[in-house]
Amino acid sequence: MSTKLRLASGIAVAAMFVSTLVSANGSGALAQTSSAQTSSAQEPGTLAANSPSYQARAESQVTFVTAPVVQPIAEIVPDISPAIAPLAADAASAGSLHSLVADTPLPESLSGELSCLAGAIYFEAKGESLAGQLAVGKVIIARAKSGRFPTSYCGVVYQPSQFSFVRGRTMPFINKSGRAWAEAAKIAHIAHFDAWDSPVEGALFFHAARVSPGWRLTRMAQVDNHVFYR
Repeated sequence: MSTKLRLASGIAVAAMFVSTLVSANGSGALAQTSSAQTSSAQEPGTLAANSPSYQARAESQVTFVTAPVVQPIAEIVPDISPAIAPLAADAASAGSLHSLVADTPLPESLSGELSCLAGAIYFEAKGESLAGQLAVGKVIIARAKSGRFPTSYCGVVYQPSQFSFVRGRTMPFINKSGRAWAEAAKIAHIAHFDAWDSPVEGALFFHAARVSPGWRLTRMAQVDNHVFYR
């Protein structure tokens, strides 16, 4: 074979080899897919995103909530100091309201609810007899239990346009070192535990005896400087 013929045959073989390589690799997009499949084959733990096995695994990891999450609402119960708990039992041996007040210990601090009750007694009936103070306290408690007014002592006391001493949601300053506050605080405990009856049990309204509002309500009694109704 001549030199030219051998050269031509070599060129033809080389051209055929190059053509075979190009056909095997294809376009760039297909080359990337081929590369991804090769990588996936090298990592057996990895599933293709579009494979049924991958979708099944993904669904098995999803948790569905079939019922709404409900946060329980705490029941509103007046926070009463436990120091006065034996009061109701001791009341049976008291011969009078005066004796019961004298025997009732004054706690160092009052709960929020009893502070509201005692504050209302203090401002509405300070200087009146113990029976008059108890009558005022009984009205506030009756309102809280009636379903017609707020269900807490503070709610009743701070209800708008009900008690003239209230300014917004605050009370004026109280001198808690005097006898008047001590009586009001003790009467609040006695009224809360229903340890002594009042002639105006069940009353929901009262006004100063010096005024005549003309209410169309059932008058129950006058105790000291207030007239009580239901």
